[in-house]
Amino acid sequence: MYRFLIFLIILTFVSCKNQPSEKMSEHKYTNSLINETSPYLLQHAHNPVDWYAWNDETLELAKKENKLILISIGYSSCHWCHVMEHESFEDEAVAAIMNQNFINVKVDREERPDIDQVYMNAVQLMTGRGGWPLNCIALPDGRPVWGGTYFPKESWINALKQISKLYTKTPEKAIEYAQKLTEGIKNSNLIPFNNNNDDFTVADLNSAVNEWKQYMDFDLGGHKGVQKFPMPNNQQFLLRYAVQSNDAKILTYVNTSLTNMALGGIYDQIGGGFARYAVDKKWHVPHFEKMLYDNGQLVSLYAEAYQATKNELYKNTVYQTLDFIKRELTSNEGAFYSSLDADSDNAKGELEEGAYYVWTKNELKHILGNDFEIFSDYYNVNNYGLWEHDNYVLIRKENSNEISNNHSISISELEKKVTLWKKTLLKERAKKDKPRLDDKSLTSWNALMLKGYINAYIAFNEKHFLDTAIKNAMFIYNKQLQENGSLNHNYKNGESTINGYLEDYATVIDAYIALYEATFNELWLNTAKQLTDYTFDHFYDAEKAMFYFTSNEDPNLITRKMEIEDNVIPASNSIMARNLFKLSHYYSNSHYLKVSKQMLGNIKDRTQQYGSGYSNWLQLMADYAGNYYEIAIAGEDALNKLIEINKNYIPNKLIAGSASKSNIPLMEGRYTKDETLIYICVDGACKLPETEVNNALDKINTKFSE
Repeated sequence: MYRFLIFLIILTFVSCKNQPSEKMSEHKYTNSLINETSPYLLQHAHNPVDWYAWNDETLELAKKENKLILISIGYSSCHWCHVMEHESFEDEAVAAIMNQNFINVKVDREERPDIDQVYMNAVQLMTGRGGWPLNCIALPDGRPVWGGTYFPKESWINALKQISKLYTKTPEKAIEYAQKLTEGIKNSNLIPFNNNNDDFTVADLNSAVNEWKQYMDFDLGGHKGVQKFPMPNNQQFLLRYAVQSNDAKILTYVNTSLTNMALGGIYDQIGGGFARYAVDKKWHVPHFEKMLYDNGQLVSLYAEAYQATKNELYKNTVYQTLDFIKRELTSNEGAFYSSLDADSDNAKGELEEGAYYVWTKNELKHILGNDFEIFSDYYNVNNYGLWEHDNYVLIRKENSNEISNNHSISISELEKKVTLWKKTLLKERAKKDKPRLDDKSLTSWNALMLKGYINAYIAFNEKHFLDTAIKNAMFIYNKQLQENGSLNHNYKNGESTINGYLEDYATVIDAYIALYEATFNELWLNTAKQLTDYTFDHFYDAEKAMFYFTSNEDPNLITRKMEIEDNVIPASNSIMARNLFKLSHYYSNSHYLKVSKQMLGNIKDRTQQYGSGYSNWLQLMADYAGNYYEIAIAGEDALNKLIEINKNYIPNKLIAGSASKSNIPLMEGRYTKDETLIYICVDGACKLPETEVNNALDKINTKFSE
């Protein structure tokens, strides 16, 4: 049995890493997915495969018919998901095998991350890797037997036949293996309670970073390897660590990473915004889908990096990315859509990855005329930017002065040309078939983008950034926050659905705290506290001192997971631990602080071994390891004082404030009529208040103590 499963696992090929054809008035096939709202599920509604959505009725059907469940998980902008659909799921012969032997279930991983977590864990245990499309075959009760990612058609057929034969002839072998695999999934979820309550020190941070250095690409930025993922929470921690440790090498590494990302093909040089990842080590060629969660976090990263470095490239990257979000991923209600597909129709009317974003030389010559030569130097329309099929990905180098000299043009004239080129090419690109839009709005991803807008406002004091942030915060408050205090996860076609996951609560709490810090509107801080208390009631395990990913009101899967490892998005537990740390200061709540510290203690050993997988936890460790400042501003001029403070990069602080008396514990007794005072406090001990921002800032040390 074991050898047989290993043989099938070898059939696993490429995937979209964890990293429709022409519209027809009539369809030969229509399955039950036609009743869903998920764009990904609707993409499969006219496959000959008898797809079902994941629900109680589907699971009962599998048990009733004693059929294996074929669980296929992906998302709407996943390139390899489209490839497998075209090769296998649109094929009638393949569909016949699937329909005869399995209950076939399609899952949108973005709508149901809880299901994705369980079966991704299973496939990773079986194969040592994961990605999407994720295909897993389970017993009628949901326990997994076999799985992998993308399969070519013949490999897929072969695997299906063998698994079906195994279950028909010797079901006891499949059941035995599923039993062992399910135990493995449950055991991989165990997070021991750490009884050692040692303090967290700068030495711990140094140790984690020193171990991490062997994986850093100091020449090109990012993680060593052929593919490059932005990993914003990695860079945010390392930026902070570099500043607080006065580590010039790490700061150079962060700047190298951010510069190469912003100048490379992973960044849309014409329309703004970042693609999911680069398929090469130089950040040149992107995997072209654009995800909301990447762009939200990258806006936060570049805004903070600008505060620390005053690098104009970082500022321009923020502004252009937010232009993209406003233009292509924002609804009239102020909600943010999920993603844009990697694929779109090429000139031949065929779906092709990147077709919307790349250019041929002939196209550019025709569009730009006499400007082509200087344009091709600026954006490397040469061997440096050549991709495939005579298509070019536009890539920059930090060479404006060189181009200015070579073409006898001033920098200001060059900048005017660049602005005109972008406007012209954006207009030309709009004539192409656009990538498909995933127009569902996910609460957690909206909160990440919300925080991006807040961080951009804090860094640049642009009122329209704050206006957009408040509109989105109100969307979440009015549409996704339910009367019983819970959050819903999904919003589509005016309907709020799917009981929220811990990631929804954690990210919204984090964003609402940030919005309070930017506006001093106590609605956001008080709502953050209310949501936190709700998570204790419905997600918290007091015995483990950690939070489950799913609510205790959700239907049971084969196990209840805890998300602890920071990935492309930080783990919901690490975000919650940081939220609790901040809220403990605002509300003088010792329970919040105790839980936050215990959560970090549970994870501490892992942070020392694999810093890049626990970088948001390391942010919290840095809060504990050095001085952490409470800045309280009270008085009529509080917001103007805040704007001055926000010009500075101060990673080891939180801010509270009010223009009048406030009932928030951190602000009690701070207000004095007719003057605005700034209080700087550490561990409950406060210096004498100041009226001038510069004098207050002199009392703050962003460096770690020796």
